[in-house]
Amino acid sequence: MSLPKRIAIDAMGGDGGVRVTLPAALRALELNSDLSVTLVGDKSQIEPYLDSISPMLADRTFIDHTLDVISDADKPAQVLRSGKTSSMYKAVQLLQGGRVEAMVSAGNTGALLMIGRHLLKTISGIQKPAIVASIPGATRQCFLLDVGANPQVDAQQLFEFAVMGSVLAESLQGEIAKVGLLNIGSEQFKGTEEVRDASVLMDRCQAFDYVGFIEANELFEGRADVVVCDGFVGNVTIKTSAGVANVVKKLLSSQLSTDSTNSPESERKAKLFKSLSDQINPHRYNGASLLGLQGSIIKSHGNATVEGFGYAIQQAVREAKNAVPELIREKVAAIIAAS
Repeated sequence: MSLPKRIAIDAMGGDGGVRVTLPAALRALELNSDLSVTLVGDKSQIEPYLDSISPMLADRTFIDHTLDVISDADKPAQVLRSGKTSSMYKAVQLLQGGRVEAMVSAGNTGALLMIGRHLLKTISGIQKPAIVASIPGATRQCFLLDVGANPQVDAQQLFEFAVMGSVLAESLQGEIAKVGLLNIGSEQFKGTEEVRDASVLMDRCQAFDYVGFIEANELFEGRADVVVCDGFVGNVTIKTSAGVANVVKKLLSSQLSTDSTNSPESERKAKLFKSLSDQINPHRYNGASLLGLQGSIIKSHGNATVEGFGYAIQQAVREAKNAVPELIREKVAAIIAAS
């Protein structure tokens, strides 16, 4: 029997605050019988959501009270001085102190990165943490990193992203990860100097299966389990893919609405649309991991729905069960020892 998993949730973070985080947390408790959650935030706003829950859920639900919240307008550099009593900071402190195995927040991304690096520190052998997000693929999801933490990186940092991404993919998929490097072409002379040099480092590494350069149009074709890029490119890519998914859903919905019949063909189209809509639903891929820290932090979109925030919590549950930071530490240590 697996040990119980404990997760801290920044209940006040994101556009929806407790209206989103609390229903999602309670749903996660229903889905995971071995999960307990600590809700960090304003007790007066949290408690009304807990009044009618079952005793079994109540026994696995805890509140860490604070009135302070880090807003999107707060500058990351200031949160280490003025945000120490905030829900985000206190949730990361719970992780730092070993009282939980992962934490989730939909709050200010820059502030979360700053607090995470300050309290948890990076894993030995990793220069910078990276944000990794999952995107839908033709056969299975693909992990893309970095998607916003590091707009400028060198070849060694891109290589470290590949190592961290491969650990996450392997922990979830159970087989050696195929890793690609996002580039503007497949030829070896294409791309920036940093990208070309990173390709050499990845090609020499035996810790994962390096498949070479990946062009943007190949991202969703399943050629790689992990695709590496700098944070500027990754952030643009992930937001563009989410926008395309929404456009496709709207176009399909528009076509479906023109058919008002109840014929078998119409019903078949409706089922097909629902299946496709579920597969490309951006909410399913909410929950970006901050890899490289000595603890599991999951960043949810600030405008996430209850459904989307629930997927972020599930990502935290998976990382807690698989002890991803420890796996990264072990793999990095092995690579350093072999070099």
